[in-house]
Amino acid sequence: MFVEQKFLQWLTFAAFVVILLGAGIFIFVTLPPRTIVMATGPEGGANHELGIRYREILAKAGVKLRLLPSTGGLENLERLRDPRSGVGVAFEQGGTTTRTESPDLESLGTVFYEPLWLFYRGDVGANIQALRGRRLSIGPEGSAGRALALEVVKRTKVEIGELLGLPPQVAAEKLIAGEIDAAFIVTGWESPVVQRILTAKSIEVASVPRADAYVALYPFLNKLTLPAGVADLAANRPPADVVLLAPKASLAVRGDLHPAIQHLLLNAAVQIHSPPGIFQKAGQFPAAESIDLPLSDEAQRFYKNGRPFLQEQLPFWMAALVERMLVVLVPLAALLYPLFKLLPQMYDWIMQSRIRRLYDEMRSIESGMESKGPENDPDTIRARLDQLDQRANQLRLPTIYASMLYTLRSHLNLVRARLATSPDRKPD
Repeated sequence: MFVEQKFLQWLTFAAFVVILLGAGIFIFVTLPPRTIVMATGPEGGANHELGIRYREILAKAGVKLRLLPSTGGLENLERLRDPRSGVGVAFEQGGTTTRTESPDLESLGTVFYEPLWLFYRGDVGANIQALRGRRLSIGPEGSAGRALALEVVKRTKVEIGELLGLPPQVAAEKLIAGEIDAAFIVTGWESPVVQRILTAKSIEVASVPRADAYVALYPFLNKLTLPAGVADLAANRPPADVVLLAPKASLAVRGDLHPAIQHLLLNAAVQIHSPPGIFQKAGQFPAAESIDLPLSDEAQRFYKNGRPFLQEQLPFWMAALVERMLVVLVPLAALLYPLFKLLPQMYDWIMQSRIRRLYDEMRSIESGMESKGPENDPDTIRARLDQLDQRANQLRLPTIYASMLYTLRSHLNLVRARLATSPDRKPD
């Protein structure tokens, strides 16, 4: 084998191996994580129950969703902002943050309404002013519901007797037992707490007066109507239509959450939130709404084009692997194609350059035949020609270059013949 040919072959092989190894490592490290953490809400609450449904759907795709209970939306946000917490996704209540406050967070869209319920004992009175001097639960520290309840109390300028930070389940128990007079609770219609209180005797749900004014003052709020009798038709609970205020909950994620996981969460959101409900029409959620946080690029593509083709046709992990391979190999092929196309030309240039060097030496010898001097006497020139001929004879080249080598040796013989017939040169 020829040294240059071997060298180029080994160089090409080594480069190919290094490139493939680098591409393989890149593909491996950029595959989706197998475990992600979701901050939900209090155990037993509506958001935590929704988290369980997300966990079941993601498990079918081979991704483990670990649920992290919290006191509510504000704690969810705090954990989501902290990269050391490990939380990658959480339910975020509208009106609790801004893009400036949470620059590393993005939204996958709104997913459901979270009504603000004001439950009160029947002997207290329906008007919020009747809560003056009463014992009122507004939710625990860290809950977005507490922040919203405090804002309502502040707006109405009601002097509450005692504000308690009770979790929804505890507040429901104490309200039914008569230990507190009223409770603000922010949670979905499906919440077991809501269902329990709505059917409890002597407990009523307040209808918000001047709801349109609240919506005007707080654009993240929505006006909803709970129909009369929807909780219990036989008992006519509630006895009349109830007007509620409700922010929308978003599915918030860290901006660095893997795109494939984002699509998996969005697909789960469609399965969970798209059916019709008490306050929503079929297909209303998930929605491409940016309330507090901007929609992620993946969410925008999802709402515009639907689920990626490969994820529709292949199992999740196979689709993720193929997507990563396409991301790497397509541009890599575009980069390597001209390089591999250039290699044969480089090899041809190297082979021809070896013969050209001998031609250059022969032309130098031929030019020296016209000059005088001891270094240009016939014997010296003849010895140089013989040495050049020997080097040409020892030059090992592929068969395709044999004609060039044969032509070189023929030209050497012509130079010898010219040397022998030169009148200025002594015969052999």
